Amino acid sequence: MIEQIIGYSGALISSISFLPQVIKLWKTKSGKDLSMVTLSFLTLNALLWAVYGMMKDAKPLWITNVLMLIMLIVMIFLKIKYRNDKTDS
Repeated sequence: MIEQIIGYSGALISSISFLPQVIKLWKTKSGKDLSMVTLSFLTLNALLWAVYGMMKDAKPLWITNVLMLIMLIVMIFLKIKYRNDKTDS
């Protein structure tokens, strides 16, 4: 029981860890301070961990990484969307 609580607590914290950055990107409409290489590696990492978690039937692991993957894809989308803005030159 305690293992599940710890696992799901970690999953929740990890899942929302990118939320402040997503909000900042959306509000400022600028992603100039974000590295596309780093975002790409983080996205690939989350994808691989999600697949691994599904293969091992480790719910906290795959749920966390699917949610992180969604936020990372949103961040990449916003960075690309706002790349041509005056503030992102």
